[in-house]
Amino acid sequence: MGLNFEYIAGHPALHRHVEAQSKALLHIYETSPRLAAVFATQQRWLLAHTGLALHFARDPRDPRTELTLARFIDAVLHYSVASRNTAEAFIKEMLYYHIIEYLPHTGDGRAHPFQVTAATLKEFDGWVVAHLRTLDGLDGGDRLAAFLEQHGMIARLQPLVAEGLLSSNPVREPKQTFSLFIWLNNGGIVMDWLMSGIDPDNAGLDRIPTSVVSIGEFASWLKLSRTHLARKLRDAEKLGSVGWLGQRGHSVMWVSNSFYQEYMTVQAAKLAVIDAAFEACRPASPHAG
Repeated sequence: MGLNFEYIAGHPALHRHVEAQSKALLHIYETSPRLAAVFATQQRWLLAHTGLALHFARDPRDPRTELTLARFIDAVLHYSVASRNTAEAFIKEMLYYHIIEYLPHTGDGRAHPFQVTAATLKEFDGWVVAHLRTLDGLDGGDRLAAFLEQHGMIARLQPLVAEGLLSSNPVREPKQTFSLFIWLNNGGIVMDWLMSGIDPDNAGLDRIPTSVVSIGEFASWLKLSRTHLARKLRDAEKLGSVGWLGQRGHSVMWVSNSFYQEYMTVQAAKLAVIDAAFEACRPASPHAG
């Protein structure tokens, strides 16, 4: 049986394992910033999962299942992820940066099939690995070993993950401070950075210290506008969600316990979706125990 949201959210080791998970996701950003940016806002993250699900659900024997612009737009509209224009612009950007590529085809543009590139799929494996490692850490499981042993399991797993994420209210409609950041360019990475610098032993404090001191260095590493990031942080300050232990820019930034719990709630919901998907496509093997 998979781990449900309540079990994950209440697990005493969740903070420690999510800290390690955040660091793993930041490493992906450092090694592939262009690709990581695809997952950097809530909307783009959901658009990417929608496209990946269509890519993996293809049947080479059935042209009707090919990943095309028309099918992508239909799926995006079905799940209310974005507008038609936004979906089309997203695909054009993914083609421009070689995240996806056209397949040989003759016909009109909307029916021209494309696929996710091999390099993109390899990097996405890192996202899956980071989350399976977290789940294994919570119950001593062997999901990661089973995933690595079963070549091609990602093709069964990801569409189930996408369906779960697109249908999850805690993921789609997070609380106020989390929502503030998910629309910021690289906002998801901003939160991962903040949370990765938190000592899990401090998770119970009202004001939890992070490792961030300089907004300028923070913005530079994230390749964000310092002005834009500072504006978002001021908005978060007004909500009482972040602040400084001393003088701004010369002391450590803190996050409120409520903001931290918002972040952990979304992580628990996401992990529950991934675990349910994994259990649904786990092969019958010695690792299934």
